[in-house]
Amino acid sequence: MEYRIPLIGEKIPEMEVQTTHGKKNLPGDYKGKWLVLFSHPGDFTPVCTTEFYSFQDKIDKFNEMNTELLGLSIDQVFSHIKWTEWIKENLKKEITFPIIADDRGQVAERLGMIHPGKGNNTVRAVFIIDPEGIVRTILYYPQELGRNMDEIIRIVKGLQMVDKYHVAAPANWPNNELIGDEVIVPPASDEKTAAERRGKEGCYDWWLCHRKI
Repeated sequence: MEYRIPLIGEKIPEMEVQTTHGKKNLPGDYKGKWLVLFSHPGDFTPVCTTEFYSFQDKIDKFNEMNTELLGLSIDQVFSHIKWTEWIKENLKKEITFPIIADDRGQVAERLGMIHPGKGNNTVRAVFIIDPEGIVRTILYYPQELGRNMDEIIRIVKGLQMVDKYHVAAPANWPNNELIGDEVIVPPASDEKTAAERRGKEGCYDWWLCHRKI
């Protein structure tokens, strides 16, 4: 059966997956929580090890945002277990989030995590999924480049902010070069509102206004 990769704004496909914490149902078991689902090329590899260490090091920040982490690679569950044991014993960091054992590659195929020219390994994909199971962000990194965890945290925090206040986040939010930590309000949708905004404090023009939250 041929699957189409879920896109931003679509629901993540329903799947039962085997993890290091037992079987889990996607997205049902994460309803009401944000989820960062990410793939790594393989266990016992250098860049992936640094990524898992970094994800775990920032687990409290994810927890504060009501966000769960879920890893994935095309390895068997015993390989995941031995690798996380190695990380705990040698790097003194216990991996507390589950990892999907996708040894047949079915989950990775369905989510577009296997790319041409990379063999059977998964690329470094990231799916940020909201509490309703909707895909809100998709990131792809090559195998050679490790991810920036602070950017993933920024994305989750930004999405939660725009959902709560019905605004938009500018570039580099919350440290934008023009408006600092302020946010962008939706553009005017009628002539009257557009006219009211011209020359108004906090507006560069009727279609570019900002405010504090």
